[in-house]
Amino acid sequence: MKKLLVVCLGLVLAACGEKNSIEGKWIEPVPNMPEIKQGFSLEQGGVAESINMATLQYYAWEVKDNTLILSGKSIGNHQVIEFTEEYEIASIDDDKLILKNGDFVREFTRCTDCE
Repeated sequence: MKKLLVVCLGLVLAACGEKNSIEGKWIEPVPNMPEIKQGFSLEQGGVAESINMATLQYYAWEVKDNTLILSGKSIGNHQVIEFTEEYEIASIDDDKLILKNGDFVREFTRCTDCE
């Protein structure tokens, strides 16, 4: 019985650790259209994907010294432009991620039901 309790406790702690991780799906309201959400998915192995952004396609991410680095490509007007964005991770908890780049602040919420 003790072994079962230890295993269950370990699983609960592991699940909590994953939720506090930056990995996951993060969304924010589209500027001037708060009913529509956009964002990104940060997956294991540094793979990123855009959420609801057809012309801005993230494909990679990493964290270095409390800085989130997103890489992707901007697609439009018959051209593709590679880009990298860097944001200070100002705050992160189970459900909220705040990123800063100078005075520019982006507030994301964790999305558990995004496709």
